[in-house]
Amino acid sequence: MKNALRVRRSENFADWYQEVIREADMAENSGVRGCMVIKPWGFAIWENLQQKLDRLIKETGHDNCYFPIFIPVELMEKEASHVEGFAKEMAVVTHHRLIMKDGKLVPDGELESPLVVRPTSETIIGEAMARWIKSYRDLPLKINQWANVVRWEMRTRLFLRTSEFLWQEGHTAHATQAEAMEETRLMLEVYRQVVEDRMRIPVIPGEKTPGERFPGADATHTIEAMMQDGRALQAGTSHFLGQNFSKAANISFQDKEGGVSHAYTTSWGASTRLIGALIMTHSDDDGLRLPPMMAPQHVVIVPILRDEASRDEVIQAAETLAKRLRAQRFDDEAVRVKVDLRDDSPANKRWGWIKKGVPFVVELGPRDVAAGTVALVRRDAIGEKRTLSADEFVGKVSGELGELDRKLHEDALAYRRANMIDGIASFADLVEHFETKGGTGFVTAKYSGDPAIDAKLGELGLTIRCLPHVQSGTEGKCLVTGAPATLDAIYAKAY
Repeated sequence: MKNALRVRRSENFADWYQEVIREADMAENSGVRGCMVIKPWGFAIWENLQQKLDRLIKETGHDNCYFPIFIPVELMEKEASHVEGFAKEMAVVTHHRLIMKDGKLVPDGELESPLVVRPTSETIIGEAMARWIKSYRDLPLKINQWANVVRWEMRTRLFLRTSEFLWQEGHTAHATQAEAMEETRLMLEVYRQVVEDRMRIPVIPGEKTPGERFPGADATHTIEAMMQDGRALQAGTSHFLGQNFSKAANISFQDKEGGVSHAYTTSWGASTRLIGALIMTHSDDDGLRLPPMMAPQHVVIVPILRDEASRDEVIQAAETLAKRLRAQRFDDEAVRVKVDLRDDSPANKRWGWIKKGVPFVVELGPRDVAAGTVALVRRDAIGEKRTLSADEFVGKVSGELGELDRKLHEDALAYRRANMIDGIASFADLVEHFETKGGTGFVTAKYSGDPAIDAKLGELGLTIRCLPHVQSGTEGKCLVTGAPATLDAIYAKAY
């Protein structure tokens, strides 16, 4: 069967990814290099993700707030390792006005102190925490903000890596190390619930190696997903910052014994990069495929308007069907339904919605109205158009949405299982797999913790994605150094 997209995954994965976004009308490049315009369909998907994540953040005891996009450079200087990690990506404001000179607008009015455009907010939020926290009674302090950040990327790709992107960043302060570490793991589990249980992207939770940690953190925990080209994508991170930032910002408090202690802090974040993960996990050569919980519309009804005589009757039947469907529930929400009355052919409408990833496209014509039936296409089986009674479809829609939801997760799990490689025993075999044979996937093998490992892997374009939280407990030899090792690690190429 001919596919809807001009590019196949197997031919050119990068071009296929861009084609899915373009044909689904999700986003486009803007006039500012490296920045994107998120179009209504793409933003509606982000809103679904945002609402589900925001609800869990609040349920775990966090409050939303907002901090400035501009950060004084003096604050950044207080945390040396943090600044070093982001220095090359920072955008900096140095002037506060423009003047006309020789017919051109040029910067004028140099700032006494430059302002960094927010790459992340640990430093400015740390300054606020130092003002707000005086006693152990003020702890824990648990806040979150939804914002945009800027990281001056050289090689950009829509959703995956842009100079400006949307995200949430949580920041907490605690009286004890144990509480902060518990918070770090709790928020990683929140990310797992959203990404795996709602977005239906299988992930592996684990801890980053020292070379892959967030700048300034004592520990970084991550969930790692496998895309359909075998590469890894970091789908969410949660950082235990120890007392590094609290000492730099002097976040201290009077403890119960009357002494003064520095707080233990955490930070954690997830971004619009998850939309890229959604695309690369579930889509096919006919376009976007959306898990129902992420779909802006669950059902789109396309009336077949062949003549004026039947037009009003068909439209009325479509609106009645839409109302009945909206009375059904899925994921504890009303089923989302749209009636497409645009002036276009039914075939163009049908394929347009298929490429957008709508779970169900329903066609309804004069004969269907007379017979009380609908013609139904489910997104994971577009070659199998079915005819059902309208009553049957209304009764089954919630169940079928659940079936599609499970199917997409099972497909993604099956792909990951097929591309998990655990038979590579030496560094030479690793080189052969990725370089000589052009292999992909996740290689699971032992890791000794030698600091030289990161540089050696970097020569192959590989990283250790994580040390999975679930460890085998067996002994073996490090895949890179050959030294005795007990830790299991995931080696892969990544986005």
